[in-house]
Amino acid sequence: MNEAAVVFVRGLISFFTLLIFARILGKQQVSELTFFDYILGITIGSIAASLTTDLSSRAWPHWVGLATWTAAVWFLQWITLRSRAVAKYINGEPVILIMNGQIMERNLRKMRYTLDELLMQLRHQNIFDLKTVEFAILETNGSISVLRKSQYAPVTPDDLNIPTKYKGLSTELIYDGRIIDANLERVNLDRTWLEKQLSAQGIQNHREVFLALLNTEGELYVNRYQDRLPKVTDLSDFQSIK
Repeated sequence: MNEAAVVFVRGLISFFTLLIFARILGKQQVSELTFFDYILGITIGSIAASLTTDLSSRAWPHWVGLATWTAAVWFLQWITLRSRAVAKYINGEPVILIMNGQIMERNLRKMRYTLDELLMQLRHQNIFDLKTVEFAILETNGSISVLRKSQYAPVTPDDLNIPTKYKGLSTELIYDGRIIDANLERVNLDRTWLEKQLSAQGIQNHREVFLALLNTEGELYVNRYQDRLPKVTDLSDFQSIK
């Protein structure tokens, strides 16, 4: 077997091994990873890459190493779910950087966090004036959670005693040109109703629809495959359309 075929086979082994192990370890957004999780992910990925392209050694030892690291991560997850002390040691704890409007310089130095980084994170949350901040907390994944002072917090309908309607999740009725009959039944509707709604919008076949959503107020949102919009090449064209 030539090298290309060997790399192809070993690449498939690595791919499906990582797929299975990733499913075992569960889903987590990259933005939610701690630094330790990030390092573990890089290491496991590096082992998988070696399993694919390192033809100087057999695939078996690399696969064992990949399985060992995955098992270690799974065991660590299991421990941290059952022991708060271990979880604090591995993942760390949230740290208050601003308390009662005052910057905690000692905590900044402890976390090796500069003032410029703090101000940048605040700007990412549309906060440009420190006097509006009551608390700012550095989370274990490196993000900043901010509580504004009550006098600077956005006004909500509850503050003004304005009644609001319930807004839940929209239901997918058509996805990629296919009608989802199970969802239609769940909202007590049928294909006849859906076809009438589409016909009212000039759509004769549901296969023309890329996505159709029904919100909790009974309104149907439809997005076609071919959006009938004028061609826009630059911003000046867009402004002329407006």
